[in-house]
Amino acid sequence: MKLETTSLQLRLLQSSDLQAVHDLHCIPKVARYNTLAIPQKLVETETIITPLIAANFQEFISNYTFVIETKNDKEFVGVFGLKLGKAKYNNAEIWYKLDPQHWNKGFATEAVKCIFDFGFNHLKLHRIHAGCAVKNIGSVRVLEKVGMIREGHARQTLPLASGWSDNYEYAILDTDFIENKKR
Repeated sequence: MKLETTSLQLRLLQSSDLQAVHDLHCIPKVARYNTLAIPQKLVETETIITPLIAANFQEFISNYTFVIETKNDKEFVGVFGLKLGKAKYNNAEIWYKLDPQHWNKGFATEAVKCIFDFGFNHLKLHRIHAGCAVKNIGSVRVLEKVGMIREGHARQTLPLASGWSDNYEYAILDTDFIENKKR
């Protein structure tokens, strides 16, 4: 499965992506807001991504993990997750991590919009939500730019390397998505 935008390609995570994902998680700027912390060895990253890869190849995928690449030269940009909730609630949670050399180029915004399109139009979701550390200004800007609404502020819920962090909760509904596309 591949999703494409003007400048990006999102494809399902594979075992051949291990080194790129490990290298991404070893970047201190990326790890700053990562609840996984910096992996010391490649085998730690392998332990984390092996179930994510397996989930991508089940008959019914409930936890999609994508690699984000530039469309033309297939340069690794980052990773993106879409985890479906219980069918009854018809919702999902998103998360993403981009290499800092690709920050401030609109790639996160483009990838989130692509996942919204996939989630609302293909999977027929009703609601997509995300969370981010309150000091993660880059993600706050992205989530608000794509039309997500800040619905909450959870106190000291994220175990980061720097200590417990508050978390902003964001969401967008299928009706919001449709209305935003009209504008």
